[in-house]
Amino acid sequence: MGSSVPARPRETMWLFIIGGQKAKPHSRPYMAYLEIRHGNRRSHCGGFLVAENFVLTAAHCNGDLRSLDITVLLGAHNIRQDEETQQRVSVQHKIPHPGYNKTSREKDLMLLQLVEPAELTDAVDTIPLPQAGQAVEPGSMCSVAGWGRTSLKKKTNILHEVELEVMTRPPPIQPLPVLISQGDSGGPLVCDRTAQGIVSFGKKNGSPPRVFTRVSAYVPWIERTMRGLRSPGPHVERLGPLH
Repeated sequence: MGSSVPARPRETMWLFIIGGQKAKPHSRPYMAYLEIRHGNRRSHCGGFLVAENFVLTAAHCNGDLRSLDITVLLGAHNIRQDEETQQRVSVQHKIPHPGYNKTSREKDLMLLQLVEPAELTDAVDTIPLPQAGQAVEPGSMCSVAGWGRTSLKKKTNILHEVELEVMTRPPPIQPLPVLISQGDSGGPLVCDRTAQGIVSFGKKNGSPPRVFTRVSAYVPWIERTMRGLRSPGPHVERLGPLH
């Protein structure tokens, strides 16, 4: 299947969730909401907790800007409410895959090392990575979640989810030029409770296929990179929602 996992959604969707349904509160404790700042400019991406102090997301969420400030919100259901479950953590290091190609979107993944490790709770937990080289069988039903749009014009503050079917051979598709993406980009494609993909790109009108970076192709790099970085201290600051 190469380095991308194409998927055909049951609802029309692309770069954001179209339709779907509200997720059960904290049923996806690995989900991360990223607030990205560059001066007065703000944007958002999804991500997911793969270790207490590491979040995996898409490299294109970093855009072409190296001076971005990224804050991670964990344990959130409604990102605009002050929920007791929420943990807000700053990012210490951003590590895009060294082979990331912003034109083709190959190797579209990035590790974020948190300043402090998250406290694992019922609402904040990690999601397993697949085995290196593991394939997702065509026809498999997977799911994606995020705080993107629920229609072409409507945004949501509440986590939504939708199921998708993995395709065998996608038709040709060109990645969209995106400086910094919004909402669902960077979130996980979850198959059998494992993070098999990272939301990457698709058609602007929402038609299939939707393309995900295949995580299993990069597990050695992910694990090697996490091992090579020093683990931070044990404290995490409890703050309110991002605004």
